[in-house]
Amino acid sequence: MSTSVSKASLDKILQNIHKYSPYPSRVQIVAVTKGFSYHAILSALSNKLYCIGENRVQEFLQKKTNLPNQKFESHLIGHLQTNKIKKAAETFNIIQTIDSIKLATKLNQHMIKVNKKKHIFIQINIGNDPNKYGFLAKNIFSQIEQIEQMSNLIIKGTMTILPFLEKNKNTEHLFAKMRTISTDIKHKISPTCLNVSMGMSRDYIYALKQGSTHIRIGTLLYGTR
Repeated sequence: MSTSVSKASLDKILQNIHKYSPYPSRVQIVAVTKGFSYHAILSALSNKLYCIGENRVQEFLQKKTNLPNQKFESHLIGHLQTNKIKKAAETFNIIQTIDSIKLATKLNQHMIKVNKKKHIFIQINIGNDPNKYGFLAKNIFSQIEQIEQMSNLIIKGTMTILPFLEKNKNTEHLFAKMRTISTDIKHKISPTCLNVSMGMSRDYIYALKQGSTHIRIGTLLYGTR
């Protein structure tokens, strides 16, 4: 199992960003280092990948002890349990997986206690997948309005994890739907909602075409776990 970024794969991803994204300068590659040692993070940083995605709070905390002087932006991209809110808030720069009013409320309460603000993405279950977390599209705007009123949370974007589809091209209409919803949120509710986190190793090109600003890439960079 490799902990080094494949330079050939990275070069290809960068080429595709410029080829397919309508605004390539805005696209961030989130290097997904879950399941790998802290060396994977060091390799990402040495390749100028400064957004790091991790799924579990405790796993990332252990890695951080080996990275005391490294500067990067950490993203929680895995499901956040309410009993891990305090640790997650202390550990990650951005929490991409705010998937319920209950979770947002508890996080906001904690941030008020510590007198800080937290950047978040709103997770939307755009494919209505019963196996995925996230708000459903049908009532997303009323829920976003509630979160926008929470004093110590700043909505920086939306994110989605699609259901597994046999053909990658079938994902593009869901990515397009995400882009439309995100644009509406930005214009009608939350002007800070500028980002859309969608697309992973197998389908990121389709996400880029539909305006993804954060593509979450693990397997293509590091190989299989």
